[in-house]
Amino acid sequence: MDEPLYSVVEKRIQRTMKALQANNMEAYYVKTAAEVAPLVRQLAPAGSTVAAGGSMTLAQCGVMELLAGGEYTFLDRTGLQGEELQKLYRQVFSADCYFSSCNAVTEQGELYNVDGNANRVAALAFGPASVICVAGYNKIVPDLAAAEARVKAIAAPANAARLHCKTPCAVTGQCENCKSPARICCTTLVQAYQRIPGRVKVILVGESLGY
Repeated sequence: MDEPLYSVVEKRIQRTMKALQANNMEAYYVKTAAEVAPLVRQLAPAGSTVAAGGSMTLAQCGVMELLAGGEYTFLDRTGLQGEELQKLYRQVFSADCYFSSCNAVTEQGELYNVDGNANRVAALAFGPASVICVAGYNKIVPDLAAAEARVKAIAAPANAARLHCKTPCAVTGQCENCKSPARICCTTLVQAYQRIPGRVKVILVGESLGY
């Protein structure tokens, strides 16, 4: 990205950070994905009990590798099914820190997330003492209407295809407001002003990440 264009992106990020801070969330900015994991080490002390929602962004930034690397007690859902998976979903509520990306971040300082099982949005809303969300600049949108449009046009169809979901959007590339049992956009969470200062921390990255 050339400097004139990047200067526009950075200004957009700065506006969004100020709005997040006004909503009682901590906001951080790093220019590259490689800088995310070192910042995470500062925000989540070694030895913490941590968990994470499924996220291409976290994988691309090396966060998932960090969480599983032995520095943390990682509530890892990999390979779990049925009752074991449901049990872990509930254990997550007592984690010291929960990691996720966002489907969209508005310039008004709101986090917009849509979920299939609702375990991710539930943990974002309540339970873990600290929540750390990582989002590339491509997730920043002007407002909630744009956030919803982004999920329907980009995030949901792309994730449905990635997860091999048998949903109409995985075929058509756009939301069809389906009634499919495999639907991944069943529950929507908007996090605006937060009562607990700093519980939610948002790391904005000057690269395009995830869907």
